Parts: sequence; structure tokens; C-alpha cells
Amino acid sequence: MTQTSLARAQSDLLRRDVSMTVNGSPRTLRVEPRTTLLDALRDELGLTGPKKSCDRGECGACTVHVNGRRILSCMTLAAMHDGHRITTIEGLENNGTLRPVQEMFIEHDGFQCGFCTSGQIMSAVAMIEEAKAGWPSAATIDVTKPFTIEDLSKAEIRERLSGNLCRCSCYPNIVAAVAQVAGRR
Repeated sequence: MTQTSLARAQSDLLRRDVSMTVNGSPRTLRVEPRTTLLDALRDELGLTGPKKSCDRGECGACTVHVNGRRILSCMTLAAMHDGHRITTIEGLENNGTLRPVQEMFIEHDGFQCGFCTSGQIMSAVAMIEEAKAGWPSAATIDVTKPFTIEDLSKAEIRERLSGNLCRCSCYPNIVAAVAQVAGRR
């Protein structure tokens, strides 16, 4: 047995079943314990919306929702999400109807190069829900009073999306799209 085949055989012994609901469909994946959620989504399920870029959580292009909360899928292991509900950009639309954030990205030309777009949209959808739930951010001026969606300024939006990098300079368009969806023109 060669070193490569021995390593492959050992890796196969370590694989575990992980069940999750991905974009509304129950899925069971057999993954090696060190497999990131991003790699499982891309390599095992063929979902290419979450982008593989920095592999260090710095760019945000791999942002997905896990049980309704946004996470960087390159920074978490697939095995940690057994029983969880995962939504990728492919699962945002509903029966062919785009979400308002997706529509506004089109209207405000927030796609330009397109690389960061899926992560930006996933982050924006979750960020608006976080603001509606009253979560403050580092840019919140007065944390002694409850945060409301009316407090969601463009500075707040920029801060809340700051983990998702835009390399083509369409970031003002992205902020405008999110502001319009949040009713904060």
C-alpha cells in the first residue's frame, strides 16, 4: 500500500455522517472532521455561491446563514453543524422571486465584479434582521437606549457589513441598496 493510498484509507475511516438542511433540503454528508462548512457546501454539494478566497474569514465571500445567523463558512467545520439549517445565496430566492436585498443590488449596481456579491447579500439580509431585533454595533452612538431599525444609518450599515470586503469599489452602491431595503434612504 502506498503512502497516498494509506492516507486515503485512514481519512475514509475518520469520515462521519453529518445531517443538515441545506437551502430547504435535508442532506447527509460524509465528511472528514477537518472539512470546513465551505468545502462541504462547495465540494460535496456543488454550491458555488459561497466563494472560496482567503480561507481566513477576512473577505466575507463565504458568508452563509446557519439557523438564521450569518457566519463565515470557511471558519467553521461542517461536523459542527449536524442538525443545523444552512442557507446559501442559492437558497435565498423563493420560487423564483428574489429577496428585496437581491433586487436592490441589481437596481443599485451592487454586483460590479460579482466576487463578493453572494457574501455581501447574505450578510446584508442577516444584518437587517439583526438591526430589526435591536442589536447594536460598534458604530451605535447610544447603546444605553434600545436600537431600532430607524437607528440604522449608512454609517451603521457600513460598520455592520465591514467584514465583507469589496475589491471593485462598488461598496457605496451596496450600502445604498441595503439602506433602501431597510427604509433608510
